[in-house]
Amino acid sequence: MNAPTFTPAMPLQRKLEQGQLMVNGQPVRRDVEDRTSLADFVRDRCGLTGTHLGCEHGVCGACTLLVDGKPVRSCITLAADCEGHSVQTIEGYDGNALMEQLRKAFTIHHALQCGYCTPGMLATAHDIATRLPDADEKRVRLELSGNICRCTGYVGIVRAIMSVLAERKEQALMPGASVSTTLTPATSAPQGRAGAEPAASAAAAGWQSFEAATAAAGAVPSASVAPASVAPASVAPLPGADQPGVNKKAWSRIDDHVDIQAPIDQVWETMRDVRQLAACLPGAEITETNGNTISGRVGIKFGPITAAFKGTAVLVRQEEERAGNLKGGGTDSISHSRASADIGYRLVSIDAGRATRIEITLQHMLQGPLAQFSRSNLVRDFVRRMITDFGRNLDARLTGAAPGAAPPAASANGFALLGSLLGSWLKRLFGGK
Repeated sequence: MNAPTFTPAMPLQRKLEQGQLMVNGQPVRRDVEDRTSLADFVRDRCGLTGTHLGCEHGVCGACTLLVDGKPVRSCITLAADCEGHSVQTIEGYDGNALMEQLRKAFTIHHALQCGYCTPGMLATAHDIATRLPDADEKRVRLELSGNICRCTGYVGIVRAIMSVLAERKEQALMPGASVSTTLTPATSAPQGRAGAEPAASAAAAGWQSFEAATAAAGAVPSASVAPASVAPASVAPLPGADQPGVNKKAWSRIDDHVDIQAPIDQVWETMRDVRQLAACLPGAEITETNGNTISGRVGIKFGPITAAFKGTAVLVRQEEERAGNLKGGGTDSISHSRASADIGYRLVSIDAGRATRIEITLQHMLQGPLAQFSRSNLVRDFVRRMITDFGRNLDARLTGAAPGAAPPAASANGFALLGSLLGSWLKRLFGGK
């Protein structure tokens, strides 16, 4: 009896006739297996590798592109099923005014880091701006719930999309202006993850009170705007971590001290001059003082990240206790990130009156795109090292530097501090002191 003969199964193929499938406005003619996904087709058969594959289960949204103007998950969409339709990948937006706005906004608002999710994120953003021109932040976050980003925290992405929606509304109100795209408007929402909830802005109430206390409604505190001339008693409370209604979980606290080799009276007298103090803190600069209100900037450079926080603070000194408190905050004009600080300090005489210890309690909060780079241990060590540098510079000024010889303000160099921190960690790891 002869053994049965098996013929290997041949993959089912379909010829996509020219003119029946459009990719980025160009007709495509290819042979394709029925099982080939649209993502593999545009990447492997069309050479359009801007479409990224992540989970390949239709969950992460990295592969999102537009088919007839509607967002689809190309990893779970069959290329053969797209016959007779128009496919738009990230490479095909040349001349598209809306996508040009989105790309610019993503750059301005730091809406990308590694960039892997960005092609799919831009496709979804294009759909939102086309289909939901009046969307608020809550709706934008809901629409983005099907696109996962493991880098940015979504703050910059949401801010970028909201800025484009606002810009297009202004354009629509201008006489003779027209807002259009080169794609077919989508008529249905993309599928998001069930139960996704928009993220709330951290400590929004605190920042509103700070802005109300330091600037006109809606304005960002800036060193270029002189603070209002008011009596200290009429200054509204700033958002310290101890203020009612402030989300304390959003604040980080650091307790530290620095020892100065000078008597307490000399240190206290020097600390009356806030400009001298600012000269001792890397990156700090005072631009204007008005009573107990201070305007200025703090510049920080951490690798490729450069920020200059401009804002206002209120300083309260307690003469008898030799203590003080500084509350305030500022905004980086590029990233629109916000930093807030509540600094308490107290002077204690040590070493039989020959030296002074400055005990410092620093509570701080960072909001916005730059907050996505923060790691609690790294930020804590970074701030401690800045406090150490402040103490060293103040000690040198009191014991040897000529009065008024303040060095020019410069950004705190995060690379130098990071190298020092890594060295300290390695010493602790291998038992060094």
